[in-house]
Amino acid sequence: QVQLVESGGGQVEAGSSLRLSCIVSGLPFGSATLGWFRQAPGKEREFVGTASWNSGVTYYAESVKGRFTCTRDRATNTAYLQMNILKPEDTAVYFCAATRRFYNIQVASTYEFWGQGTQVTVSA
Repeated sequence: QVQLVESGGGQVEAGSSLRLSCIVSGLPFGSATLGWFRQAPGKEREFVGTASWNSGVTYYAESVKGRFTCTRDRATNTAYLQMNILKPEDTAVYFCAATRRFYNIQVASTYEFWGQGTQVTVSA
């Protein structure tokens, strides 16, 4: 059974930092792309960033580039999203996701497996 369990969300002030974690288990394939997405109320799910499970190569949305960092720890099967210099517009539910694919990785429908999401709220 595939499980992705996020944690680390919360309510912070603008300019603060948060680190989200995603514990991954049961993936039926040896290599994967781990993606992070977010969804604000009334908006579509938005790509944030990805990290290759094997190589650690990352890719980011322009809106978070330079502020957010995706990493993974293969020893603990955990993916991380470090978020710095948070802005009110970063407020959303954040999801981690996994796919065996290595293309269209900025598209939500590419991902087969999803976590339950964790709320991040940034106040001005």
